[in-house]
Amino acid sequence: MENYRLTEPRYEAMNYRRCGRSGLLLPEISLGFWHNFGAGVDPDKCRAIVEAAFDAGITYFDLANNYGPPYGSAETTFGRIYAQSLRAHRDEILVATKAGHDMWPGPYGEWGSRKNLIASLDRSLERMQLDYVDIFYSHRPDPYTPLEETMQALVDIVRSGRALYVGISKYPPEMAERAYAYLREAHVPCLVYQGRYNMLERGHEEEILPQAAAEGVGYVAFSPLAQGLLTDRYLNGIPDDSRMRHSQFLKESVLTPELLAQLRAWNEAAREEGLTLAQYALRWILRRPEVTSVIVGASSVEQLKNNLKAVSAR
Repeated sequence: MENYRLTEPRYEAMNYRRCGRSGLLLPEISLGFWHNFGAGVDPDKCRAIVEAAFDAGITYFDLANNYGPPYGSAETTFGRIYAQSLRAHRDEILVATKAGHDMWPGPYGEWGSRKNLIASLDRSLERMQLDYVDIFYSHRPDPYTPLEETMQALVDIVRSGRALYVGISKYPPEMAERAYAYLREAHVPCLVYQGRYNMLERGHEEEILPQAAAEGVGYVAFSPLAQGLLTDRYLNGIPDDSRMRHSQFLKESVLTPELLAQLRAWNEAAREEGLTLAQYALRWILRRPEVTSVIVGASSVEQLKNNLKAVSAR
């Protein structure tokens, strides 16, 4: 494949939002690597998706140490694409990764100990062929490790130059409040909270979103399409090649008659606005001023471009 040639102009097509009270702007739509970038994927297809994202003004690429499968392979895939296409544009992109979920065998391969976080980030940097990440997240709260140990590890990671900013993901409000306070007092303020938020899962509207806004912390939403439920994929049954047929994360029992009726009603509302259900769902999240960015996955360039119309349609 030829060397990547950046499309100009590109930033005009994307809207950017300030992340909390920081100096950092994030694109309203970001690209996530949870699915479709593991081992066995078509490398040219993955590269085309990433290049199309950057061409469209997506500057934030969201990874984690255990994205794959197998664990680590999405970061390896990104590393190859970075070396081929994005290295010359390092100062124009934001790369985030995370640690905290199961990653390698033994007592140090998960959770939020200093040992795990620093070792995991070092491995991630090697896989992605980077000297530093822009954002490093504690991927989940740890019920066993003192919060102070986890937060101090994040502080020291920034001070070591391994990351520019830090964030937390999926923390309950009381732990998030303590994390924000610790990081603020250490002069390494929490940049961003990453959480699950979509039209079917709205729990963060009550506490997490207002808390983040009050603390000056940005909010990045993942699973905005509820793993495909908030698309036209299941409006007329469950396709044999769908994620619901093959994924451990999305069960067929979820698609009840009541939910199907709701999805069809939302789809009709979307059509009245000239949108697909997926575009409608993304735009619904972006209506919240507390939300800085929405992470979408993509299995093709066409799918990515369709989702990006949620920004242009506003």
